[in-house]
Amino acid sequence: MNLHEYQGKEILASFGVRIQRGIVAHNAAEAVEAAKQLTEETGTGWHVIKAQVHAGGRGKGGGVKLAKNLREVEEIAGNIIGMNLVTPQTSAEGKKVHQVLVAEDVYYPGASETSEFYVSVLLNRGTGRNMIMYSTEGGMDIEEVAENTPHLIYTEEIDPAVGLMPFQARKIAFNLGLSGTAFKEMTKFVTALYKAYVESDSNMFEINPVLKTSDDKIMAVDAKVSIDDNALYRRKQYAEMRDLREENAIEVEAREVGLNYVDLDGNVGCMVNGAGLAMATMDLIKMAGGEPANFLDVGGTADAKRVEEAFRIILKDDNVKAILINIFGGIVRCDRVAQGVVDAYKNMGDAMKVPIIVRLQGTNAELAKEIIDNSGLAVHSAVQFQEAADKVKAVLA
Repeated sequence: MNLHEYQGKEILASFGVRIQRGIVAHNAAEAVEAAKQLTEETGTGWHVIKAQVHAGGRGKGGGVKLAKNLREVEEIAGNIIGMNLVTPQTSAEGKKVHQVLVAEDVYYPGASETSEFYVSVLLNRGTGRNMIMYSTEGGMDIEEVAENTPHLIYTEEIDPAVGLMPFQARKIAFNLGLSGTAFKEMTKFVTALYKAYVESDSNMFEINPVLKTSDDKIMAVDAKVSIDDNALYRRKQYAEMRDLREENAIEVEAREVGLNYVDLDGNVGCMVNGAGLAMATMDLIKMAGGEPANFLDVGGTADAKRVEEAFRIILKDDNVKAILINIFGGIVRCDRVAQGVVDAYKNMGDAMKVPIIVRLQGTNAELAKEIIDNSGLAVHSAVQFQEAADKVKAVLA
């Protein structure tokens, strides 16, 4: 579950991480009031207006601007709220901005130059350990840094038995070229950031940039946070932060009826039980010359009601030209799945406008094939993987 910047910063602040302070506004008038309040609380004279959408590169799309007075706050906020923000991480249509974060200006003059760093915490799936990735090249796309100057990216892996050790936090501060007060501030920042990551059950915390201010404070100027969906049952305070407006509408609907669904860009819908089989089925579709339109795991039950729900979800995608059902009957019998497919097909009537290929293997697979073949419906049965692939290829042709 992705969070907005202001929500990620709220979590960081709750764990003692210093953040660039800000107030959320939903219209230009609220933005002006937020700016006045920030000035009273922080003394800031300028304000940064940031679009709150689930996408990086907001500044490149015109979603982050500096306001030097209240008139500019009102004008900029009014222009950003309601716009479709297009960034390198959105579709060509962009994402509609419903709110902005009015933040304090932290690039004030002082005794030393400001510096920007990149710091993130995530899981290294290769080693099964959490790691802190960091770089002196903050404020830039980390992908560009990795491609052009990979030697400027450092990683620090954390032993799960002992957690982040003090020497590791000091090592990070040293590699970032810090000394004195800024060095001590960075060690505190990294320690608190890692604690926030672990205790919020997050998949990722990405802070870009982490700022060293002119008076040697270390703070998060941005926050890209993703919470592990599987942990939300025990992090209900974070589950309430979910913004469904930012998520794929079909995926939201599928989740509400208990289906594991991920929307893709292809032309062949998939209905499968089990994540591993779903991945193999997507490979099968590719080998047959098609492109998977979705990942859909119906789980251990595949009765008529659940199959019908899955059909309706898949067919909401106008790009779907065929549907491949690939079920292994272990927990659920194949004949019950076959009857569920037939009943769902009949219930949907004219809504079923694309060919269906059904491959059922496992308990009562032969009986299931008879049910499909004798249904009189435009449903093609298959037994072997290759046979299913051939039939997908045929219907696409």
